[in-house]
Amino acid sequence: MLTINESLPDGLLSLSAPELHTLLPGPTLIHLKGRREPAVFVSVLLHGNEHTGWEAIKKLLDKYSQKGLPRSLSLFIGNIQAARFNKRFLDAQSDYNRVWDGNETPEHKMMQQITDEMERRGCFLSIDVHNNTGKNPHYACVNKTYNEFLHVATMFSRTVVYFIRPKGVQSMTFAELCPAVTVECGTSGEVSGIDHACDFIDACLNIEEISSHAINIHDLDLYHTVATVKIPAEHTFSFNQAGYDLQLDDRIEIYNFRELPEGTVIGKVRDGIDNPLEIWDEQGNDVSRQYFSIENGEIKCRQTVVPAMITLDTDIIGKDCLCYLMEEYPLS
Repeated sequence: MLTINESLPDGLLSLSAPELHTLLPGPTLIHLKGRREPAVFVSVLLHGNEHTGWEAIKKLLDKYSQKGLPRSLSLFIGNIQAARFNKRFLDAQSDYNRVWDGNETPEHKMMQQITDEMERRGCFLSIDVHNNTGKNPHYACVNKTYNEFLHVATMFSRTVVYFIRPKGVQSMTFAELCPAVTVECGTSGEVSGIDHACDFIDACLNIEEISSHAINIHDLDLYHTVATVKIPAEHTFSFNQAGYDLQLDDRIEIYNFRELPEGTVIGKVRDGIDNPLEIWDEQGNDVSRQYFSIENGEIKCRQTVVPAMITLDTDIIGKDCLCYLMEEYPLS
């Protein structure tokens, strides 16, 4: 059940993400008045193990505690029960960043309520703050390549990823209301990520309007997510440990946002397994054999690929994916 407040509950900013459940009854939307309207919408803790967004908001609101916000801020604090246990989401829950596009579950209905509320109130722009579990640069994501979206994204990073899969993410729904970005701020809790997210949200609160002029192609490195890589549930896997169906290289995280040439080995596979990875393109087609092959028990790149969000976290791999594959995206 969603709680909506028009002010910050006393003591909220003194709490860490795992402590929020002691004060908030559940997911909470807080509208804070600023000098300009409409509001910037910010969502944090859609994944309970990604604390940077909440820490950035605490730092931001402390800065403006005595002088007031330059623009109204609507803050959604998401999965506080998962945050309590430092989990992406709990076993009985849906992923809070996959339920913004339907009406099947209580979580879907809650996200629809938030969307309807922000459409009614008006929304200047939307920011969804996330962390990666693997080693990645800080980067922004968009679901539309309109000029306004790219201008906001490059306020955070010159590295921008355009994607239309997976469905049900917050930014894709809010992209129908206003310029919407997701910002990926490195590993949860890193000071650099907290500072970067705080500065970005602050900058967004202080701009009067978003440019619609064509962005200079030299001002960004734009990638397009073309496929999602998963490990089939029936396969066991490890990182450089024998005795599993898949033995992946434990240095694999360093491949994020790097071009891997044809023939690059990413791991080994047990004899008799010919489908070690499931790879789906944006249209939902199985393209597993397009990107990787098995040669002498090794998993090799069949073509040049650029992976992102590779992680060594086995829980995240099971609940989400091993990584995404990207290609450079030209702006016409």
